[in-house]
Amino acid sequence: MQEPTFNPFTQDELILGIKSNEPKVLKWLYQSQYPKIEKYVVANNGDEDQAKDIFQEAFITVWNNVRSDKFIPENGTAVTGYLYQIAKNKWLDYLRSSKYQKTTNLETKHDRSEEEEGNSESLQNHMEAEFKKLGENCREILKRFYFQKQTMETIAEAFQWTEATARNNKYRCIQRLKEKVNTLKH
Repeated sequence: MQEPTFNPFTQDELILGIKSNEPKVLKWLYQSQYPKIEKYVVANNGDEDQAKDIFQEAFITVWNNVRSDKFIPENGTAVTGYLYQIAKNKWLDYLRSSKYQKTTNLETKHDRSEEEEGNSESLQNHMEAEFKKLGENCREILKRFYFQKQTMETIAEAFQWTEATARNNKYRCIQRLKEKVNTLKH
């Protein structure tokens, strides 16, 4: 189906249409936004069926939040941007979930040469040393997320941050650690 190229509704009309289950509004929202979300999911290791599921979950979340006045539009594209962001976050959550994680067999010690073993131990020692050099907040964020398996919401609350700030800080900490470790490899 061809994606509509313009929005025939104002944000107020979208909000009122969602609250009153106006078929024209709901149909336009679905037809105009689903292709974008499908493209995102497929481009990020998903398929069309997963895109449909993610879109439905996001659509229902937006519908519920608009109807319960938990969502207040701040600009002319707020509803569509909100729908896209929720779908994107739901897909990222799925990718991080245990349902998606792929497992691989670990190689046994005798499968590797002594030289590889030494390099592996050296790399691990270097990683541990670099981890200890990270700032206290970075170490704490990474410990909570990777070892204690805490959600970003829980981590954000512990540091009195927004979830987006916690996510950004975790990303920066990982990047710092990767940069330091990569200097050993090169």
